[in-house]
Amino acid sequence: MTAEDAVPAFSRFIAIDWSGAAGKRYAGVAVAECGAEGPPRVVAPTERQWSRTAVFDWLLDGLKRGPALVGIDCAFSLPFAVAGRYFPDPDAATAFDLWDRVEAVAGAEPDFAGGGFAAHPDYGADFWRAGTQPDWYRDPHRLTERVCRADGYGSPQSPYKLIGAKQVGKGGLAGMRMLRALKRAAPDRVAVWPFDPPEPGRTVFCEIYPRLFLIRAGFGLRKIRDGAGVDAALAALGAPPAGLSGAVSDHDADALVSAAGLRWLAGRPAVWSPPAMDALARRQEGWIFGVGDRNSGIPAPGA
Repeated sequence: MTAEDAVPAFSRFIAIDWSGAAGKRYAGVAVAECGAEGPPRVVAPTERQWSRTAVFDWLLDGLKRGPALVGIDCAFSLPFAVAGRYFPDPDAATAFDLWDRVEAVAGAEPDFAGGGFAAHPDYGADFWRAGTQPDWYRDPHRLTERVCRADGYGSPQSPYKLIGAKQVGKGGLAGMRMLRALKRAAPDRVAVWPFDPPEPGRTVFCEIYPRLFLIRAGFGLRKIRDGAGVDAALAALGAPPAGLSGAVSDHDADALVSAAGLRWLAGRPAVWSPPAMDALARRQEGWIFGVGDRNSGIPAPGA
């Protein structure tokens, strides 16, 4: 798809704040949805909190409601400067090959958990899993994460870093497992961007970084903690107020603002074909939706 092509059309926009934590249900998972017009709303879980399997079931059931753009706050792949060594021909490998490898290792773990991949003797040596930073660890990043930082949207963590409050590696591995299952369950109705073209009639899954939408809404590095803050961010993204009162969790706020942000960005052709995204990113590493439209320079790999 080029910047001159027509952009895909969606009737629904869904944002998911994700978690790779161990357990059965997670306070860190939140889902928000909006239509072509109107404010976003928080989607309540069927039980007190979401499990990853419940999110999968909800997404699969929702395919019958028509094409949606679904953003998930997790890395859809790993930096192939490292992950490429998992394959006999690194240049020919794709993100889907990586997903198959993760599933082969972690497939027995419940609720799409993927932490076993990072603990496996063939792969675990690449992950920073405990203690102070090892001498060998180089904090590898994907191209999209480096461009995100250059664009001023913040500094996404490396998927190979598994310690600290902001670590994203386990969430990414869990997300890869869930996306693989969705594609296998509904291959004609699911596309994962940018690895698949966003063909008409398909629900398209994309990777999001909620801080990008908050920065675009004028919040910088501040967190949104109440309904008034949510409505201020929504207004900046062209959405009506959600009308929530009182305190709002970080996770609900991120999901609400990201759902509106997806709708705000989705009609822009350049977002689907950012100049900074190369062929390797399209095939192997993936891309954060909305990154790359105002990049003025790409840091060197490993930066």
